Formats: sequence, structure tokens, C-alpha cells
Amino acid sequence: MKSFLLPFTLFLFVISIGGCKQNDKNPTTGNTASANEIQYAEGLEIYKYQGYSIVKVTRPWPEAKESFTYVLQEKNSIIPDSLKQFSIIPVPIQSIVVTSTTHIPALEMLGVENTLVGFPNTDYISSEKTRKRIDSGNIREVGTNETLNTEVLIDMAPNVIVSFGLNDSNPTLDNLQKSGLKVLLNGDWAEQSPLGKAEWIKFFGALYGLDSKANNIFSEIEKEYTNTLALAKKATSKPTVLSGAMFQDQWYVPQGESWASLFLKDAQSNYLWADTKGTGSLPLPFEKILEKAQNAEYWIAPGDFSSLKQMSDSNPHYSEFTSFKNKKVYSYGINKGAKGGILYFEWSPTRPDWVLKDLIKIFHPELLPNHKLFFFQKLE
Repeated sequence: MKSFLLPFTLFLFVISIGGCKQNDKNPTTGNTASANEIQYAEGLEIYKYQGYSIVKVTRPWPEAKESFTYVLQEKNSIIPDSLKQFSIIPVPIQSIVVTSTTHIPALEMLGVENTLVGFPNTDYISSEKTRKRIDSGNIREVGTNETLNTEVLIDMAPNVIVSFGLNDSNPTLDNLQKSGLKVLLNGDWAEQSPLGKAEWIKFFGALYGLDSKANNIFSEIEKEYTNTLALAKKATSKPTVLSGAMFQDQWYVPQGESWASLFLKDAQSNYLWADTKGTGSLPLPFEKILEKAQNAEYWIAPGDFSSLKQMSDSNPHYSEFTSFKNKKVYSYGINKGAKGGILYFEWSPTRPDWVLKDLIKIFHPELLPNHKLFFFQKLE
């Protein structure tokens, strides 16, 4: 379970969000807008108008029944009366609080990391650049576990707080809004396609008036991913792959329509649960896993283990798998930040091209002879 539910622990230390409730009907203006600038993300829409933008988060969490609209107002521009029912945010913003480590890379790639003033449980942040700002006292703790510190946030008065929702109920963020703070939901975590997750950098680009820069950054990521995908198709074999690990009395594998499973597919491997439906994790008894995957050639993402011994000490039955015996187990748990935060959780949503290159290097090393593994490392 750890390998695919652990990323959610980085979200769950905040709170289950349902604040920021707004009318989800389509906004109307008398201004002519460009087409939606989003190509891959299914939960995000951005429309540019003269003097302002409309950002719509249409899927803040899986199976959400409501969407959220934010109007980003440039200096001295006039907002139509029809849009004044929505949250209006002056841009470019000068200060921000984010609540997921997946938001850190976007800020750094846009060159606006110095505007980050608060984060819940800063030990989760791996980035060396942002850790220096934490150590110097420029980024404050704004809560731990499932609570945000309302008093600290009100005192800080950031231009915006960017958080995420797991469902439609959250009094804490409602109270922050009632105190005059601007709270935006970010639904990047609910995206399943690799490029769909990465495209949420445009959400942050819009907040800082750096749309063009965000578009260029994403275009480079898209190009790298697309080229690497084409390279993968030259593979002459598809090795069988096992993933996940035991949690209590169940083994959790990524379902076939999940973000993790799509990477394995794009890397031209035969992931043994690729035909299952769903985007989450599928719990199965150990016996079912052993029956189907005992002879799988590779084992990818067995939780956050950092050695084979650590795995076998945790569960002696892991040694029954051929991939374990042949030392073909690859974990994201080795590459960590100074405080133990795992770089994979922080950077993989924004850099899917790095993830894909790692997996191709593992499954088809002849296709990327010069690539050095970044996220995944072979366990010894």
C-alpha cells in the first residue's frame, strides 16, 4: 500500500477540503476570450481575457459534483458584473502558502519560490533550494497532520492559499475565507494522465502573470515525454512487472487506469494488473499476488524500502518472488531530501518525463544507455 497510497499522506496532513463553495455555472462576460489553454488536464480550464483570466477547477477531487471558478484580475482592469460572484484575485500575486509538496517544483521552475511564505509540516519538502529558505526562517510552519493553524495564516495574510480537496466538507478553509483570505483549490493530484498532472504548472503561471513562461516549461516537458514515449515503442519485448507491497493483511497494487499504471504501460512493460478498472489501489490477498506475479521479471515501487534486507525483515514472504531473488526490485525510497522527504513524491507529478526515462532505463536499458536513474534505484 505504501508505494501508491503514501503520496496521499503528503496531502492528508492538511485537511479534507470542501471550502470555497461557489456557483459552478459557466461565467459569462462581454469580452472575447481565447480558447481553453489547457490540453491534457481534465480538471483545469484557463481562459484569457483582456485584463483578466478565468481559472476553472472542474475536478478538485475524484467524482466531484461541483467546480470552482477564480477570476484573476490584472492591475487597473475592470471585471464584468457577471463575474463578481466568484473569488477575485489580484495578480500577479506576491506571497503564497501551498499545502502539498507537489506544488513546490512549479514555484521553483517559474522562479517564484521566494514568494512561498508558509507550508504545513516543512520536513516533507525535499528541494534543497526551498529548504534553505525554510532554514533561514523565510517559510513558516502553518500546521501539521490534518489541521491548518488559522491564527498563523490570518497573521501572515498571504495573497493566496493554494490547497486541495478530498471531499466537499471543510470548515477550516471556510473560516479562512470568512476572515478575508483567498483560498484556491488545486486538483493536480486527481489527474491520472502523466501530462495532465504536469500541465497544472499553468495554474501557478496564471497566478503570477507568468503564463508564457509556464506554457514554455510545459511544452518542453511535453516534448521530452512525447519523444521518450516514441523511443519506448522501439522496444522488442515487454517484461512482466509487479508493483506495490503488503499493508497489514492486504497487498495493494495500482489499478489499471491509475497514473502509476499508465507509466508502466508507456514504458512498454507488461504490468500484470493493467487490465483492472479504476484509478486507485486494488487490495488483494498475498496468495493472489504470489499466484500471478511470483515469476514477474521486475518489481517496481515496493513502498519506501531502501534495501532488500529491509523488505525481507518487514515480510519474509517477499523473498519468494523471482524479481526479489534476482535483485530486480526498484524503489523510489532511496532518493530523499535532508529531512527525509522523498523526491519522487515531490517532483514526479511535474516531471513525468524523468519518471518515464527511469522506467525505460530499467526495462529497456539499450534504448537509453546514457540515462542515469533519478527517482528509482535498484535495491541491494
